[in-house]
Amino acid sequence: MQFTSTRNRELSVKFSQAVKQCIPEDGGVFVPSESSIEDLRRWIYYIDENTSFRSIAGTLTSAFIQDEFSPIICETIATQAFPFSPVVTQLDDHLFNLELYHGYTGCYRDFGVSYLCSYLEYTQKLNGGNTVFLDFTNGELGALLSKVLHGKETIKAVVVYKKGTVRGIADEDLVWNGGNIYPVEMDGTEAQIKAAISKIFADKEFSENHHLSVANTTNICRLFGQIFHYPYSFAQIKNKVDSDIYYACDAGNYATLMAGLYSWRFALPVSGFYLPATDSLSTDAGGRPRVLDAFVDLKNRGETNPSVPANLERVESFFGANALMMRSFVHPVEVSEKEREKAAKELYMKYGVFADQGLASSYAAARENMNEIFDEEGALVLISQNHPSLSAEYCRHVIGESPVMPDNVKSTMKPNELGKKIIATVDELKEILKDF
Repeated sequence: MQFTSTRNRELSVKFSQAVKQCIPEDGGVFVPSESSIEDLRRWIYYIDENTSFRSIAGTLTSAFIQDEFSPIICETIATQAFPFSPVVTQLDDHLFNLELYHGYTGCYRDFGVSYLCSYLEYTQKLNGGNTVFLDFTNGELGALLSKVLHGKETIKAVVVYKKGTVRGIADEDLVWNGGNIYPVEMDGTEAQIKAAISKIFADKEFSENHHLSVANTTNICRLFGQIFHYPYSFAQIKNKVDSDIYYACDAGNYATLMAGLYSWRFALPVSGFYLPATDSLSTDAGGRPRVLDAFVDLKNRGETNPSVPANLERVESFFGANALMMRSFVHPVEVSEKEREKAAKELYMKYGVFADQGLASSYAAARENMNEIFDEEGALVLISQNHPSLSAEYCRHVIGESPVMPDNVKSTMKPNELGKKIIATVDELKEILKDF
């Protein structure tokens, strides 16, 4: 498969270059070239509930990489990436729940980050090279990288926190104890810290010399690690559904939506996506989906900030000028707080499902269209991104009960006292990267 840029369709690079470079020189983000996407229809209809998640991930990895690495290597990358799998539960005849919180930390990003790191570790061992992630985190990503990078030989990470928020890192995984994680506390707001990281990436010579990259969905490999959820859920329910399949997901940074759209381009049977509307992706007066940024031409925008995933630009690029196609496929729905709480209560009372804000919002968005979905014997798949215990207070407030937090999630909450200097400037962060 070849990859191009959201801002330059003439660009064409292989998967390995798109992953290594992360951001094209034109300042956009990498996306698959339309002409090189394979039609996997025959394979998709062959898989069923007995097909493992690893097998699906290995097959799709071969489709991404094609002739760069053998199918055996692609299978190995997937096998090493996923010692865990999503879980699909059936709530009633037409309603399913795709649970993405059965990984290392109880968060959907476990899949994408583990896949990205597995790909980099295996291919860098074969071809040489190394990677240093430089990312901001509120705690979740740092805790995940601590687990995923344990024992890795070609990948390290500098993760930057607001002071006092470091958590979930095992002592043996800290760089000064021989591990791969260097946590840094920095003065300032989240926006200020991300701006500092962006300045470092803007220094192209410095970032290249120090092999810097990001572990968020700006990197196309991290995003592609989330595509596998869709064919897996289809395989699990295909023999239980006779008609259209719709998905409901939280808006987030639009990575889950974008992964679903790419699955559809691989010929996965998907009839549409419901999600709560936001200021960035909403509807106009006529009910048509509207991307706020679309008022500014892509070529007139500033360069993508690696610290801020640009999946909305990918959504915009995916549909291009075809507004009619977007209208029939992506359905943003305004969801009030009252509607969200009603949806959370219904999920618990009818199905025993604890819903965090994201799941409740996506279910509320789909509820507005249930008659349209189910009248034609269609099915709806809810996407539960994070373990509900991470939103225990919300659950307690809305339904009066809280879910039990698993031990693996508890471990991500343990605070770390670093005893290191709290930095305040870009230059100080650069010095850490130089020493690192």
